[in-house]
Amino acid sequence: MVSAFVNGRNYCTLLRKEDERKLEQQAVQTREDSYELFIRSIIPKLKIGGRADHIQIRQTIIKLHSQSSLSMGAGEQQEQPIDVLDLSNPNKAELAKTVRKACIEVGFFYLINHGLDQKLMDEVLAQTKRFFDLPTEEKTKLIFDKNHRGYTPMAEEILDPENSTEGDSKEGYYIGWDVPVDDPMASKPLHGPNQWPSEEVLPGWRTVMEKYYFEVLKLGHRIASLIALSLELRPDYFEKMFTVPMVAMRPLHYAAVHSSPQEGKFGSGAHSDYGLLTFLLTDDNSGLQICKEKDAKPQEWLDVAPRKGAFIVNLGDMLERWTNGLYRSTLHRVVTKGVDRYSVPYFYEPNFDTMVECLPTCCSSTNPARYPPLTSGEHLLGKYHQTHTGFDVTAKPHGFENLPTRTENGV
Repeated sequence: MVSAFVNGRNYCTLLRKEDERKLEQQAVQTREDSYELFIRSIIPKLKIGGRADHIQIRQTIIKLHSQSSLSMGAGEQQEQPIDVLDLSNPNKAELAKTVRKACIEVGFFYLINHGLDQKLMDEVLAQTKRFFDLPTEEKTKLIFDKNHRGYTPMAEEILDPENSTEGDSKEGYYIGWDVPVDDPMASKPLHGPNQWPSEEVLPGWRTVMEKYYFEVLKLGHRIASLIALSLELRPDYFEKMFTVPMVAMRPLHYAAVHSSPQEGKFGSGAHSDYGLLTFLLTDDNSGLQICKEKDAKPQEWLDVAPRKGAFIVNLGDMLERWTNGLYRSTLHRVVTKGVDRYSVPYFYEPNFDTMVECLPTCCSSTNPARYPPLTSGEHLLGKYHQTHTGFDVTAKPHGFENLPTRTENGV
């Protein structure tokens, strides 16, 4: 090890002949604090001259170290704060173990080798941009309705009312399980037919989005099965809860503005998702951040970088309730960087009447249930009522005592 540093001293002689810019001062400065104590312990052993030599050797050591396998440089800077679930592994027991670790520790993971066609994923993002490029008057023809389907305008949603000074700088479009208007299920809140742009305006848009909707639904079933196995339940435990699910996908466009958390301006304010699982498809622009410890003061926000071909999967509040707090619905937000950003979150939500109560493997006499039972429908209605300024929770009868209802005179 010491010989490597002696070689570093010889290398300094050559560096003196180069332009100072080539010392990569910015990279050096970001690393030198990390090495300071270590370097101070090494330099005296080299028995070299004055302060200038010490400084240059420090810079050179850091540069050489950053290029080595022991580096704390680029490799670790690129390391992500979430695990990777690789579905090419045929061993379901190993997959379930990976899922359990990710769900307990972070509540987020990358999903790779999932079987979805990359061309379809790319096309969904391209079609997302096509819709949001339409004139505002064209988009508002499809304004989201009482069934919670359609277009949500820029800044209509405020996901973190406590810390936001304005609406989130994004616009979206809700697509859900398509329930014909004459189906009895259509009388339920959050159920009904989808709204679609006309073929004349966006030819092929509906076809692409519907194909993606059902492909990710199948993927959701696979991950839900692994979730069940990770909790020592039957692999089909959640299957009966997804016969007429409230699964929704929501293409999003984030405006090309710079978020400013200090000023309460966000692409998406800090929040946790509401349902069982979320599958995020995103373009190459960063912005997603997670906070592993929401009660920490101050909170630490970690970047989760886009990964081509992968989904970013996170758990929702329902799964945290189901598991009695064992699995984590993690706080996250989007901080935009002055460029347009497109993403498509896919919310894997169960049937409206599904009862969300502590799973049998997650509570005991010494670990009783922490959360009261409630239906998934009540949970989602309450969340939308809190965060969407245009959402009318009274638009359809719901029967929940804790939510506003429409009186006989309509007020």
